[in-house]
Amino acid sequence: MTTSPTRTALIIGATGLFGLHATETLIKHGWRVRALARDPAAAAAKLGPRTPIEWVKGDAMDAASVVVAAAGADLVVHAANPPRYRNWKGTVLPMMASSIAAAKAAGARLVVPGNVYNFAPDSGAEITEDAPQAPVTRKGAIRVELERRLRAASEDGVKVLVLRAGDFFGPAAPGALGWLVQHAKGGVTGVFQLGPGDVGHAYAYLPNLAETMARLVGAEERLGRYEVFHFRGHYLARNAELGAAMRRVTRNPKLPVRPFPWIVVWAAAPFNETFRELSEMRYLWRRPIGLANAKLVQFLGEEPHTSLDQALAASLADMGCLEDAPYAPREACRTSSAMAPVM
Repeated sequence: MTTSPTRTALIIGATGLFGLHATETLIKHGWRVRALARDPAAAAAKLGPRTPIEWVKGDAMDAASVVVAAAGADLVVHAANPPRYRNWKGTVLPMMASSIAAAKAAGARLVVPGNVYNFAPDSGAEITEDAPQAPVTRKGAIRVELERRLRAASEDGVKVLVLRAGDFFGPAAPGALGWLVQHAKGGVTGVFQLGPGDVGHAYAYLPNLAETMARLVGAEERLGRYEVFHFRGHYLARNAELGAAMRRVTRNPKLPVRPFPWIVVWAAAPFNETFRELSEMRYLWRRPIGLANAKLVQFLGEEPHTSLDQALAASLADMGCLEDAPYAPREACRTSSAMAPVM
């Protein structure tokens, strides 16, 4: 569904995992995009001229600057997150408060990508939007509080859309595949399996997730004041399926699939905040946790979906790790792919 080009979206976190894909997809759907950045010149240089964005100076932690940036916007996309799990407690909720204030002042729809941290390890592979939230981690408790504040904001007049998804991956996303995929000299040399081979895990291919978001906000007249949708994405019933897919995509049936070295994470955790926070989330790969998308499919008619092999090929080629990609030409490669836990 193409939206009128007169509609304006403010992206907070446009250079991040979800933010970049949300930006590009909204532009394709006819939106005028404005983006907040502490250093607009540096952000513009990072994304390049292919993304026609109006950059506005501001900081997600500074509510006043976000309110100014959102003036006249129809949509505020909150895609800001502390990188590598750093200082969640001190940044996640204040940044969301800024976005809530901005959306309220502008009368805009506020879109927030959610995740599965809200749910208990035994929630299963078909979690619905109204399932009980019983987090077992500090970050999960913060996500529950964040959504509580969003619902309260909706009761105070803010239109809210929460789109929950699994772990992000895809091309043109800042970060590194190194934590999951081993690579050297332009090729994949191995892949880590993060949990038992027979346990399921949910992944979200960013182009599909961003397209889903764009279609949902394109149907604003059908959305309620407070909406939550679950994006199923690529739910792999067995962790071992990822390694098998990597072997197919790289055309290397002997590609090593190795257990993730959690012992290294634990050993470094006392001295490294990222490792400390990552170790807390290990349960996500030890129990099957997935999202049911029946509500989304009923609303849109379908969930945008790219096959797993095609999605992995595009991601690896973008990183420069797949010279003869069957789905994504090597000449289209960049060096900024990521497959990383949802923040």
